[in-house]
Amino acid sequence: MEELPGSLGTSASLALRLGQTIFSTASLLFMCLYVEFYSYTAFCYLVTVMGLVVPWGMTLVIVDAYAVFVRCSPRQPRIIIILIAGDLALSYLSLAAACSTASTTMLLHDADPSYCPAKLCTRYQLSAAMAFLSWFLSIGSCLFNLWLLPSL
Repeated sequence: MEELPGSLGTSASLALRLGQTIFSTASLLFMCLYVEFYSYTAFCYLVTVMGLVVPWGMTLVIVDAYAVFVRCSPRQPRIIIILIAGDLALSYLSLAAACSTASTTMLLHDADPSYCPAKLCTRYQLSAAMAFLSWFLSIGSCLFNLWLLPSL
């Protein structure tokens, strides 16, 4: 079986999943700590999606860590298909959440500074940036696993 860097059970996949989990957790924390995010639907959507991405990423970090350190590869077509479907769904959701948060933040910033003070807007922007980085790593992992699927 071909060893594709970034596919399930490799150290590159572990790094991708760890980065995805760290960035999605950072996005969630920037949005939730000391910020009243529930005033706008886009911000609530980002919190909801990142709340789904964090456990998904943590679970796959554990699976990848087990596969790397125990050298037991969980590469079965059904597992890879479920992984691809979950990654693809959460990638689309996180991209939509990041885009909506970024556009809402810019709209609030440009409309009137009283709607979004500088410190608050910076936190919203950091949260959106972390969500974009989480999406980038998630879609990368999805594409690597999609590339692996035909060889199984």
